[in-house]
Amino acid sequence: MTVAVLGSGAFGTALAISLAGNGPVTLWARSAEQATRMETDRENAMRLPGVALPETLTVTHSLEIATQARIILLAIPMQKLRTALQDHADLLASHTLVACCKGMELNTGLGPIAVISETLPSAIPALLTGPSFAHDIARGLPTALTLACADANQSATLQQELTTANLRLYRTTDTAGAELGGALKNVMAIACGAVMGAGLGDSARAALMTRGYAEMQRMALALGAQPETMAGLSGFGDLALTCTSEQSRNYRLGLSIGRGEQFDPSITVEGAATARAVAAKAQAMKLDMPITQSVTDLLDQTLTLTDAMAQLLARPLKEE
Repeated sequence: MTVAVLGSGAFGTALAISLAGNGPVTLWARSAEQATRMETDRENAMRLPGVALPETLTVTHSLEIATQARIILLAIPMQKLRTALQDHADLLASHTLVACCKGMELNTGLGPIAVISETLPSAIPALLTGPSFAHDIARGLPTALTLACADANQSATLQQELTTANLRLYRTTDTAGAELGGALKNVMAIACGAVMGAGLGDSARAALMTRGYAEMQRMALALGAQPETMAGLSGFGDLALTCTSEQSRNYRLGLSIGRGEQFDPSITVEGAATARAVAAKAQAMKLDMPITQSVTDLLDQTLTLTDAMAQLLARPLKEE
C-alpha cells in the first residue's frame, strides 16, 4: 500500500476512489461506526451517496493501519489540521504528507504546508489544490490540479504516484503561491455568492471576480508567490470554478448572505475563517484588500450588504 487518505468527507472519499484506480488505497474515517458502515455498504452514503467504493479501496478506523502507507493525503479541514497533526505526531512524523485543504489558519495566518512544516519538521510536506469538486472526481470526470512541493524531485515522484485516469496533476515548487491561491479564492467566492444572492447580476459578479483576483495577486506577490502560479490552476482556475458554482460551499454561504437566509452551521466553510485571517494579515502588511475586508464585516454582521456595495462603489476612481 503506497497511498492512504485521512478524512472520509466528500473530498477525501472522492480522492480515495480515484486513487484506487491505480492500486490499493486506504481511507481512514475518524468515526469507527462510519468506517464499518462504509466498508460494509461500499458507499459513503452520508457524503457521496450513489457512488460505489471500488474493491481496491479499504476503509478503516485504525490510524495505525492507514499510516502504513508511504504517502498520506490529509483531507482534513484547515482549521483542524494542526490539532490532527499534533494528536497523531508519532504516526505521521516520518511520512510524506499531502495537504488537501485550502485556507489560512485563523490564529497564525499560516497555510497548510507551513502548518505541517511547523508541527512536524521531519515530515515531507506537499499540497494538492486547484479547481475541483468531490462529486466530479468521484464520478471519474476529468479534473486538473496543482501539486505543490518545495522539493522538485519529491514533487515529480508525487506527480507520478497521484496522477490517475481522471486526475491530471501539474507540479510546482511555489508552495506559497499554491497555498495563497486556494485560500484567497474562497474569500472571493463568498463575495460573489453574496452578489448573486442579492440579485445584483452576472456583470457585477464578473467585476467582483476581476477585482478580487487583483487582491489575491496583491497579497500573494507581497508574500513571495510567483505570478504564474496565481494565473494557474491553484489561483485563477480555482477562482473561476468556486465563484460560479453552487457546488462550492463558500459560494453557497455567500448566496445565503445575499438572500438574508440562515446558513447550515454544520457545513464546514473554509473561506469564513480564512477571510478573517486574511483581513488581519492584510492590515498588518498595510495591503489594500477592500473586498476581503467587506466579506469579513459581512460575516461578523458589522456591515450590511447594501452598505458594503456602497463602500466598494464609492472608492476613488483609478487606473486598472
